[in-house]
Amino acid sequence: MSMRELVVLGTASQAPTRQRNHNGYVLRWDDEVILFDPGEGSQRQLLHTGVTATDLTRICVTHFHGDHCLGLPGIIQRLSLDRVPHPVAAHFPAGGAEYFARLRHATSFYETAELAVEPIEADGQRITLGAGTLEARRLRHPIETYGYRLVEPDARRMLPERLSAYGIAGPAVGELLRVGHLDLDGRRVTRDEVSVPRPGQRFAFVMDTGLCDAVYALAEHADLLVIESTFLESEAALAAEVGHLTAAQAARVAAESGVRRLVLTHFSQRYSDPQRFADEAREHFAGDLVIAEDLATVPVPPRRVASAG
Repeated sequence: MSMRELVVLGTASQAPTRQRNHNGYVLRWDDEVILFDPGEGSQRQLLHTGVTATDLTRICVTHFHGDHCLGLPGIIQRLSLDRVPHPVAAHFPAGGAEYFARLRHATSFYETAELAVEPIEADGQRITLGAGTLEARRLRHPIETYGYRLVEPDARRMLPERLSAYGIAGPAVGELLRVGHLDLDGRRVTRDEVSVPRPGQRFAFVMDTGLCDAVYALAEHADLLVIESTFLESEAALAAEVGHLTAAQAARVAAESGVRRLVLTHFSQRYSDPQRFADEAREHFAGDLVIAEDLATVPVPPRRVASAG
C-alpha cells in the first residue's frame, strides 16, 4: 500500500530553540523518500521517526544558508555508514556547488554509498521520477534559492460496475486504457464510458523567499503545501527586506492557489506562541491548516473523488 506523508524533523528558522530543531523535512511518496533541507541535527531527529538513512532516495536543498544545509555532512556520512545499497540523488542550486562539495567532504570518512549529484541549473528544471515529475522554480532570496514541487500525472479511474456491464475484464481492461476504446459485438466502448478522471496529486515545498510568481506557480493546486512563514504581518517590512514571508502572505498564497492542506513552518525564534501564526493565517485561508511541530507527521490529503457523471 502506497504511503504519502510529510515527516517534520525541524521547524526553526535561523537558530534552533529549546522547542524547535533546525529545518528538516522528509516526504514519503510511494517509492520515493525525499529529504528536504536537512539543517543541523537532522540525523538525530531521524532517529525519533520511522525514517532511516536507507529509506532515503534523494535529497533536495533549496539554498545554502546554514539552517537549510548544515545537517548534510552527517546525513551524507550516514548513507555510507549504513551502506545504503541504492543511489541517492542530491539536488541543489548549481551556483552553490562549492558549498555542497565542502559539506559533502567536511570530515574524513570512508565513502561507500553512491551519491548521484544532480544540481539545479535553471528555473523550471524538471526531473522525471517514477512517482511523477519533480520541478524546481527560482525563488526570491538574497542567494540562489529554488522551491520544489512534485506533480503526479493525471490518470483515469476505472469504474468496475460499468466494466462489468460491458463484460470487460482481465487483459481487455489494460487494452482499453492503452488504446482508448474496445470494439465489442459491433459496438465501440470508449475509455470515457467506463472511467472517470483521476487528477494527479501535487506536493509543493517553498522555503526562504519573498513573494514572487514562482511561489504561486509552485503552490498551484497543491494537495499539500509546505511553506515558510518566518514572520508575522507586524514584521512585514522586515520580511520583505530579508526575503521571507509572513503567515498572512503564505495563507493568501494558499487561498489564491487552491491549496488543500497548508503547512506553515520555519518560524523565527522571536515568537514563542505558535498560535499567533494560526490566528493570522486563518484570516486568509479557510482550508486545512497545520502549524508544523517537530517530529509531527502530516498526511497528504486523500485523492479528490471525481464524479462518475
